[in-house]
Amino acid sequence: MFAMRFDGQRITVVGLAREGAALARFLAERGAIVTVTDQKGRKALQERLAALEGLPLRYCLGGHPKIVFEADLICLSPGVPFDSPLAEEARRRGIPLSSETRLFTRLCPAPIVGITGSSGKTTTTALVGEMLKKWHPGRVWVGGNIGRPLIGSLDEISPDDRVVMELSSFQLELFNPWRETSAAAGPLFDPAGWSPPVAAILNITPNHLDRHRTMEAYTEAKRAIIAHQKPEDVAVLGFDNPVTRRLAKECVGRVVFFGTTGRPQEMGAFLDGETLTVRTGGRGQALCRISELRLRGRHNVQNVLAACAIASAAGADIKALRAVATTFEGIPHRLEMVRELNGARYYNDSIATSPERTIAALQSFDEPIVLLAGGRDKHLPWDDFARLAHRKVRHMVIFGEASPIIQRAMHSVSNDCQVHLAATMEVAIELAASLARPGDVVLLSPGGTSFDAFRDFEERGERFKEMVQRL
Repeated sequence: MFAMRFDGQRITVVGLAREGAALARFLAERGAIVTVTDQKGRKALQERLAALEGLPLRYCLGGHPKIVFEADLICLSPGVPFDSPLAEEARRRGIPLSSETRLFTRLCPAPIVGITGSSGKTTTTALVGEMLKKWHPGRVWVGGNIGRPLIGSLDEISPDDRVVMELSSFQLELFNPWRETSAAAGPLFDPAGWSPPVAAILNITPNHLDRHRTMEAYTEAKRAIIAHQKPEDVAVLGFDNPVTRRLAKECVGRVVFFGTTGRPQEMGAFLDGETLTVRTGGRGQALCRISELRLRGRHNVQNVLAACAIASAAGADIKALRAVATTFEGIPHRLEMVRELNGARYYNDSIATSPERTIAALQSFDEPIVLLAGGRDKHLPWDDFARLAHRKVRHMVIFGEASPIIQRAMHSVSNDCQVHLAATMEVAIELAASLARPGDVVLLSPGGTSFDAFRDFEERGERFKEMVQRL
């Protein structure tokens, strides 16, 4: 049982999304004086407010009045940038900044495996969680940027458990060593940096530049996961990505690489021809052939290799790795097969919120593709996507705010692929169905975020599946 209490400590929680709501509950139930603030009004937050009903919380909704700075600590939700006006004012006043993720890592009694990267981190995190469950006799908790916030499970987590966390660049922003705002230390704020004893950076490619603005700032956010490791810790890095490969020079602990290139003797998990191989005890052990994986696509070979390297670094044996690698079928919204209709197969890849993710999806199919692309642009280049799409896509149906950007990118390369404009994703689905032939793949892999029309990529994916089932 988690016995720590925070009686009388004044804490402001900024943002009432998933993490903010979980943190507000956790703190209020342990005696903290909690103020919750959100730019959205009460009507837009009805569902969240109903879930917190009965707790002694003070709400400042529809904006951030000065009262929110009457706090000993301010906790930012991942959607609140570190350079937002509220965060800047907090720093000016000398109020420490933290988050649900940072508090959890500060208070968690169990060893943590942390995983980040521009793509593949959710699938890899889920794989590692399953591998550790096969091997570890105690409980294994999987969370962070995947599933429910773990702060609410602290009552149940013991030192004998294992925790696997997916960590986004938004969550890692507050772990950077130069992001400290106060020398104050206590049960809720530790000015010393933190990195997990087993930390993985799968890859770093342009992403979230609408938030981080520069590639350098984005890379620094990711790098925070290894910045505070100790000599006895392990950093698992993607060898095939030049950015993560270079980060090996900055690692204090042991470095383990994974990938499909590089010399086998330097790798923790690698390909030997068509065989996935894991290095344990100084020698390579065959895991399985690519054809034995249930996951589709070359990018998922990378994900399985990453998971094997990470789980092995955390102690899992080859038997556990093999059992999961050959049976894991994936998670929703990631090249998820929805149905076959009139000889065409429909796939939901709503997780593809960057052009690079859509490129990986396109490379997973040899069949003719009818692609649904669009959403909100993240200020990322679409050139490589356009070049590949002209080779792989028979028809492209574009929707959402990014439509003009995608259309320009496609026309700048060639006119080989027919591009159709749809007012909404729902219209795009109907149009794609009318264009599909037997043997085609109809693929939702937008390349943009969902925020122009949906709450998140999950809602977009669920809507796609619902519409496809109605066709």
